[in-house]
Amino acid sequence: MKRLIPSILVLIGLVIGVVLISTLRGRAHDEENEANEIRIGFEISPVRPNLRGKDPDLVGLGSYIVNAQSVCSDCHTCPPFAPGHDPFEGGDGKKINAVNYLAGGTFFGVGPYGPIISRNITPDGSGKPAGLNFQQFKHVLRTGDDPDNPAHKLLVMPWPYFRNMTDHDIRAIYEYLRSIPHAETGCP
Repeated sequence: MKRLIPSILVLIGLVIGVVLISTLRGRAHDEENEANEIRIGFEISPVRPNLRGKDPDLVGLGSYIVNAQSVCSDCHTCPPFAPGHDPFEGGDGKKINAVNYLAGGTFFGVGPYGPIISRNITPDGSGKPAGLNFQQFKHVLRTGDDPDNPAHKLLVMPWPYFRNMTDHDIRAIYEYLRSIPHAETGCP
């Protein structure tokens, strides 16, 4: 019995050690992945972010999510590609329309509540993307409630998928959108 107790303690110690090492490796891997996403986010942003008073890591990660994963510019930039770069018209697709970047204006048709036109999600005069504070922004991504009429859902916005994002990712998107210049739509 006296020999069994030290063996059990050694076994418990080994199990705890393996779990701890696995957890630390997972965290290091996650941190390395996020560092790469931040770096890529800065490389692919079609506009130069203003980092003054902002968390650069969140801005870079937000750019990665907006530009490499969620492709927000497809709907919120009109037209989405710079002249000569539209891949659907023979262009290379490598240059996003930086002049009207995320300024909305894409017409999707008429829905039950009227015309469906993408919103301008660039910062307003107070620096808030689409004029929304973070809590309002997060609410829209999680619920699809139209900020102008919460009784209506955003019909084209893929909020049913975005609602599963972590608070950290939504904060990163918001921080990136706060960092970009205000723009006006290029569509009628």
